[in-house]
Amino acid sequence: MEISLPVKSTFRVKVVISNRPGSGDPEGETIYRDLVSKSGFRDVKGIRTGKFLSVEVEAPDRESARKVVSRMCDELRIYNPAAHSLTVEA
Repeated sequence: MEISLPVKSTFRVKVVISNRPGSGDPEGETIYRDLVSKSGFRDVKGIRTGKFLSVEVEAPDRESARKVVSRMCDELRIYNPAAHSLTVEA
C-alpha cells in the first residue's frame, strides 16, 4: 500500500504594506518636499511610502501560499491594521 503525500512547490509571495489612504505619511512627504519637488519634477504631485516583503513559501498551490503569508502577517502583527493596508499576491 502506497501513501501519497501532497506535492508541494515553492512560491514567492509578494507583500506590500502601505499607509492607509488619508493617514499621514511623513517619510513620503519629506521625500516629495525635500528631494522631488526641489529637483524640478513638477509633474510629480505626491509620494506615499510603504514596505515590500518577498516571502518564499512551500505550499500545494499559489492560493494556499498566499493564505499562509496573509495569516502570518495578521497573527505576527507584521503590520498595524489600524494604520496600514496589506496586499498579498502569490
